[in-house]
Amino acid sequence: MRFRSGARMAIAALHLLSLTSHVVALDLDLGSQESIKNAGDTAAYNMMTWYKSNETDNPGFIKRSWWTGAALYLACLNYWHATNDTTYNEDVSIGLQKQGGKDGNYNPSWVQGVGNDDQMFWGLAAITAAEYDLPNRPEGPTWLTLAIRVYNDQKDSSGGWDESFCGGGIRWQKDPWQGGYTMKNSVSNGGFFMLAARIAWFTQQDKYAEWAEKVWDWSTSVNLVNNKTWEVGDSVSQAKGGGDGCSLPDHMRWTYNYGTYLSGAAYMYAFTNDNKWLNRTNHLIDSFFKTFIQPKHGGVIADPCEATGVCDEDANRPLFKGLTMSWLSDAALIIPSLRDKVIPKLEASARGAAKSCTGGGQDLCGNRWYGGNDGQNSMENAITGSQMMSAVMVKFQGNSSKPVSVATGGNGTSDPDAVTDQDGPEFRPITTGDRAGAGILTVLCVGAIISAVVFLFSDP
Repeated sequence: MRFRSGARMAIAALHLLSLTSHVVALDLDLGSQESIKNAGDTAAYNMMTWYKSNETDNPGFIKRSWWTGAALYLACLNYWHATNDTTYNEDVSIGLQKQGGKDGNYNPSWVQGVGNDDQMFWGLAAITAAEYDLPNRPEGPTWLTLAIRVYNDQKDSSGGWDESFCGGGIRWQKDPWQGGYTMKNSVSNGGFFMLAARIAWFTQQDKYAEWAEKVWDWSTSVNLVNNKTWEVGDSVSQAKGGGDGCSLPDHMRWTYNYGTYLSGAAYMYAFTNDNKWLNRTNHLIDSFFKTFIQPKHGGVIADPCEATGVCDEDANRPLFKGLTMSWLSDAALIIPSLRDKVIPKLEASARGAAKSCTGGGQDLCGNRWYGGNDGQNSMENAITGSQMMSAVMVKFQGNSSKPVSVATGGNGTSDPDAVTDQDGPEFRPITTGDRAGAGILTVLCVGAIISAVVFLFSDP
């Protein structure tokens, strides 16, 4: 047998075919930047195999949980920022613009019952795009504009900031018919606090920081954030019987509640250089580590629902810890003094996540990051696995990798009062004809590969 001149083409074709299955486990060497990048590539690829809404005329819309689209785009942005791989940027750019809706405030007509927390996550995705300097799309509002419109809507609308009970706070749900309308929870208020702080830092404008301070003060006044123990509760509600009274906080612990407040505090320190915000950031991080990163789990982050195996009973829950680890990573990037305490925790959880991401095919990453893959495979767990790999890359990132603001070249163009005339830009969906054409091309490609292999190993 001897190789013919077509050997290279055949080998390349076989390599392309092998990529369709991709690696089915994460091989992670935390001392190697290249190894972490490769693990991040595998995790991001797996995450995007779950993403199908780019095949429709409503990219970014995930029916079972609309805000999951924002979490997925945040993971894509984190991946790009950590690795400089732009593979998924166009998907992010198109979907972020589309889901803004007619008013560009992420309260689109095709989603019923948008909660303030749902809307907030999309706003955070938009400000992240601005901070990472994702090119703005010419057919729609800038990323900064989209983020500010979310901020304005939550600050000014009847379903947002409310002082009729509990002395203030952002409602969980926007509409009176929703069960959470009389609840004010940490993720909505901490998320609004973080969004305001990040817009303040990005634009270098005090008016946003003033609102961030207002939300912080309210959160501590009702003990959502206990500024003595630094525990973060889940929610407060209107007192029984109505009126302006307020319940005691629900003390259920979730990672992302801590994450929103510690990230907002970090950005407030970056903007104001006031040590009170650095102290608050450190206290919240220490409390977060004590609550969620425990020796019994090998120093790996774990939400409370993991011990009972019920995280996947609510599709949202597996997303919480990945979001929080990405915010923790960002905090260490913008405040270098945090690196020594944060990076070892990120490394331990990344190691655990890699051991959990050993499933086959699409079912790569489980929910728990201790004890191996637990079989709880889902889009949400894939997103979280990707976010963890991106987060640990902070150990190799320095000042040149920091998010940008208008002070360092960020695009500060915004028009928050303008209203678009349609429900987001129109994008052509993939049609039956497209799929048929793709099927024909697949058959032809496979046939070509088989022919090339036969030719490669045939006698002259």
